[in-house]
Amino acid sequence: MLSRVAESVYWLARYLERAEDTARLISVNSHLLLDFPKATRLGWSTLVTITGSEDIFDKYYEERDEVSVLNFLCGDRRYSGSIISSLTAARENLRTTRDVMPQRIWEEVNQVYLAVSQQAESGINPRNRDVFLNRVIRSCEAVNGMIAGTLSYTQTRTFLMIGRQIERADMTTRIIDVRSANLLPKNSDDFTPFETLQWVSVLKSLTGFQMYRQHVRLRVRGPDVLRFLLQDQQFPRAVACCISRISRELETLPGGTRALAAADHCLVHLTEADVSLLAVEPEKLHQYIDDIQLDISQLHDQIADTWFRLVEESRVLAELTQSQS
Repeated sequence: MLSRVAESVYWLARYLERAEDTARLISVNSHLLLDFPKATRLGWSTLVTITGSEDIFDKYYEERDEVSVLNFLCGDRRYSGSIISSLTAARENLRTTRDVMPQRIWEEVNQVYLAVSQQAESGINPRNRDVFLNRVIRSCEAVNGMIAGTLSYTQTRTFLMIGRQIERADMTTRIIDVRSANLLPKNSDDFTPFETLQWVSVLKSLTGFQMYRQHVRLRVRGPDVLRFLLQDQQFPRAVACCISRISRELETLPGGTRALAAADHCLVHLTEADVSLLAVEPEKLHQYIDDIQLDISQLHDQIADTWFRLVEESRVLAELTQSQS
């Protein structure tokens, strides 16, 4: 498989997952706010923090209100992580790899891109928000279903799976980090009655509420939610599950020793942590999540170094050799 094709397929999966995860996050946040009294300090700023886009948001917007955050995360092409930017990048990566992907996948991605583009141009507001977000989520789910049901078990599928799992793991750690630390400030009696609702929102942001109830069989508590989302090996959006699936995919690829070692290191880091202690010490939890995010970043780098940069480095070396001769 060509390095160029592998990289395009990998990023196709990441951008599609990013668009879906962002849509889910916005949808859950909008419904969460309906359950909280207006006196609370909960709002839309948290979503900007989760996506790590504070600097670029503040560059173009004056206030982190609902309309501004919606337009920024949904339809602002100046932000590379917005839903429209993610779908644009996914569509472009798919366009260049159409010969290795089923035709129906291209048709679905192209249709959702055109529909979302049209709606984004007219502006995203609270009135049309749910229709917009549901279209994105359902189309991404449809694409994943087509991949599962129509794409052969080749290296194309392998890189799709790896890209999707890395993006999921990254988003899960971001949500855990910001929600657990900032959604409900510590030592505030006004927020104590809503602690359970906070953790339910974390689960729903990752479509994990029902699976949590099935697996954990306890009332929703912070330590249990953290353990479930970080260490559970059965829930598809749990970080440990994502990394385990990446390891299995990497084992099928040639020359993946360093990438596989990076995945194993991350998995050990996840499974050996005492989440119960981290849950009651926010500063240590934040540092731990930072370390996991660094592990995920290093895993991506190893994958890119092993399979994506070989062709480019060979081309540059050939050009240098030719120019010196």
